[in-house]
Order: sequence, then structure tokens, then C-alpha cells
Amino acid sequence: MLRTVILAAARSSRVERLVETFPPSRAVVDRFVAGPVVADAVRVARELVDDGLAVTLDHLGEDDGGADPAASPPSRPGAPATTLAHAEAGRDAYLTLLDALDTGRLTPTAEVSVKLSALGQRVDDQLALEYARSICARAAEVGTTVTLDMENHAGTDATLEVLGRLRADFPTVGVAVQAYLRRSEADCRELAAAGVRVRLCKGAYAEPESVAYPTRLEVDRSYVRCLNLLMAGPGYPMVATHDPRLIAIAENRAKWFGRSPDQFEFQLLYGVRPDEQRRLAREGYTARVYVPYGTQWYAYLMRRLAERPANLAFFLRAVRSRK
Repeated sequence: MLRTVILAAARSSRVERLVETFPPSRAVVDRFVAGPVVADAVRVARELVDDGLAVTLDHLGEDDGGADPAASPPSRPGAPATTLAHAEAGRDAYLTLLDALDTGRLTPTAEVSVKLSALGQRVDDQLALEYARSICARAAEVGTTVTLDMENHAGTDATLEVLGRLRADFPTVGVAVQAYLRRSEADCRELAAAGVRVRLCKGAYAEPESVAYPTRLEVDRSYVRCLNLLMAGPGYPMVATHDPRLIAIAENRAKWFGRSPDQFEFQLLYGVRPDEQRRLAREGYTARVYVPYGTQWYAYLMRRLAERPANLAFFLRAVRSRK
């Protein structure tokens, strides 16, 4: 119930204005978001890489928290790109980021994560593909790669279609799969057979029960089924979770399927369980930290609060500390 309320708030412009103008929010944002500009992203990436961690960077100009894509598109900043100019700006943000990572000699340890909605997918599928191709080409030039993020279920097929077309020229391009979707086991079976880099996460959008598992137990069971498929296949699993049980299961499954630490990786969010990130790195695993940056942080923050009660507790402590 609490998760549903928070995700509903993620779609409220009124709540967004309240959170953005509330001073204690800054402490929470600073924990989960690198900062508003590219220099902040590069600075945080450098700190993490120097600490033995890998990085994937996400420019925040993303979905509005799971709204129906058939509805009228929101006009507020940070919502999906709904004009050609917005889509071009999204593409250019990633090209600038990749140039900065190259200048900072952070590749290939740092890669980028891209949401197709930020590249104009709601305007024109072909446009989003072309802009994604430009980003992949630049990533290849500077010696790194791209992972396509997933948004709500309505865009899954389109994202997987773009993935297939991009991999024809850029075979290292990866994709996220959300275990809470009922379709994800079948998707993982197909993607594992194709040998793709797959980021397996639980999922953080508001979805109807007809397409998504409604309980934590069902989502966890789906996650393990998907994990087994990815570990058994020829691809490269990217295990995106903070759940200690699922991390332990992933370590066990990797050993069971004979995978060495360089044949899969763990991914965790910036600001969430940093001690665990360092532990995994010390034990020889690739631990990649998902680092968002940009001014449009509200929807991202609300999904982080909805995912883990500990994140919400951190927010409330920040509020109390200002009283």
C-alpha cells in the first residue's frame, strides 16, 4: 500500500513542487543523485572508480513514474521527450557525457544507461532508434557501451525491438529486464539464448496486476527464475539488486553454473548499501554503481523511496533533523 501511495505521488505535479521546495529534500537527493550537471557525474564516477567500483551513468530526463503512455503527455520538465527539440537535447546530453568520460579516462569502467523515452520514443520510434544509434556509436568510439533502461510495461516490446536492431552493429549493447513483469521469464529465456548483456532488476513502476506480480514473494520468485535462465545461458547477467538474499543466491548460482567473477556482475544504486558495493568489489566481483545525474530527479527519487523502506526512513530522518 505504501509503495502504491509513493508511486502515485511520483505522478503528482503538486507533490513534486512541495518536495522540490522542501529544504530537507536536498539531503536525500544528494544521497541518490550525483548532481545537476555533467561535471558532477564525472566527479562521482571518478570517486567510485578510484574505490574499485564500475559505473553506469543515467541522465535524468525520464518517464514520469509510470503514467499511461496513451494519455496526454505531461509538459513538465523531466517528463519523456515529447518534441524533436527535447529528443535532440536528450541525445546531446549523452554525447557530451561520453566525451567527458573519455576526457577523464573513465572508460571502459564507466558506461551509460539510456531511456528511449528521453530520445523521443513517444514522438517517433525511428527517431529514438537513430538517436540511440548515435549514442552507441560514440560509446564505441570512446571504448565503452550502453545499456537500455526499461520503463513501464507498455514500452517493453519497442525497447526490445530497438535492442535487436542496435546489436546488429553494436553487439555489446545491453538491456534491463524487470522481474515483476509476468512476461519477463520468457524475455530472459530469449535474451539468454541471444547472449545479451541483461540487467535483471525487480522493477519500480506502478503496474496493473494483469501484467505484473503484485506481491514481493512472487516478484522474488520470478527474479530467481529469471536469474537461473541468465546464468545458464551464453550471455552476460547483470544482477541488479540490493536484497541480501538475492545477492547470496546469485553468488551461489554463478558457482553452480561455473561462471567466473568476470562472466557476470552485480549492479547497485548510488547511495544504496555502499558497504555492500565495496564488499562485492573486494571479493573479486564487478560491482557497478548506477549513478543518475541531472536536474529532473523527482520521479527517480520517488521510485527509490518506493523500492525500499530504508530509503523512506532516511528521508524521514532528514525531515526530523531540520525541525
